[in-house]
Amino acid sequence: MYDTSTIKSQKELTYSAIDLLKRLIETPSFSSNESKTADLLIYWCEIHQITCKRNKHNVWAINKFFDDKKPTLLLNSHHDTVFPNKGYTKDPFEAIVKDGKLYGLGSNDAGGALVSLLATFSYFYDHEDLAYNLIFVGSAEEENSGPNGLNSVVPLLPKIDVAIVGEPTLMQLAIAEKGLVVFDAKVYGTASHAAHLNDDNPIYNAIKVLEWFNTYQFMKKSEILGDVKMTVTQINAGKQHNAIPNTLNLVIDVRVNDKYTNKEIVAILKEECPCSEIEPRNLHLNSSSISKNHDLVKAGKALGRKTYGSPTLSDQSVLSCPSLKLGPGESKRSHTADEFIYIDEIKEGIDIYIKILSSILNS
Repeated sequence: MYDTSTIKSQKELTYSAIDLLKRLIETPSFSSNESKTADLLIYWCEIHQITCKRNKHNVWAINKFFDDKKPTLLLNSHHDTVFPNKGYTKDPFEAIVKDGKLYGLGSNDAGGALVSLLATFSYFYDHEDLAYNLIFVGSAEEENSGPNGLNSVVPLLPKIDVAIVGEPTLMQLAIAEKGLVVFDAKVYGTASHAAHLNDDNPIYNAIKVLEWFNTYQFMKKSEILGDVKMTVTQINAGKQHNAIPNTLNLVIDVRVNDKYTNKEIVAILKEECPCSEIEPRNLHLNSSSISKNHDLVKAGKALGRKTYGSPTLSDQSVLSCPSLKLGPGESKRSHTADEFIYIDEIKEGIDIYIKILSSILNS
């Protein structure tokens, strides 16, 4: 069990965070079913004498000496996971430490960042005269972009001026992140028997549509995030071999750079796409960024951290403030079989988080 004494030294917080991560791994927390891991986060806060609150499966805390005259910095990561894939050779719900690696579902995405940010928040929790207020949120439903995740908590919090979102970045500075719009599209034709001539087959009509998606280029390119990336990911048409259908359905995944809003992408596709119909599933997963000149970024660069643009989506998409994606672990390990994070990555993550925050909180 945890030591119930007050733990504030960085070394003790680090070991306590690693112990918490092991418990999180061994507690299933699929998106929308994170109740038990929320319990663990609350328990950890309580024994570290941190006052916290809960909304559904989201857990948050505000630093002890909150001052509404100061700007507020959010520290956020998620405690839900995807389902383990069939390639696992180890029990995804057993926290196994071997050769310096901590194995288990959610260890890398994003348990390592979650416990590292919580330890960092605890380190500063009862410090007085900080330049920023601090808020920690352990959020739910990140993996499925659900309605009861961080987006449901933000309205309950004080105004957030800037955020660090914990995701595996090898502790490099992701200063921009692509947004996402998923489209459902239709290509129409004429239904008929396959034995008869039909020059309006929607499957053949889709060839030029697919080629359009494959070759279309959006005009605005981002220095950090590059081009908007548009990919057809699903095709469905027909139910039997001898009948030509009248409709073909497409699903299109569009990763949006910081030069466009999601609404602008929708307007462009509705005007230019050769589909019969095209409709977005949602518009709320926007691109995000933070200035290269923000104090958080400067502090990270002073520690030798590099900046880059991230192609993957996170809870940054539901924030309206500048945000920095930063965390231990490596993005390429996320959602893979036998997921792991190095123990040393967690130790380094907490150390770098504390150093970055010290440079701006004590200024």
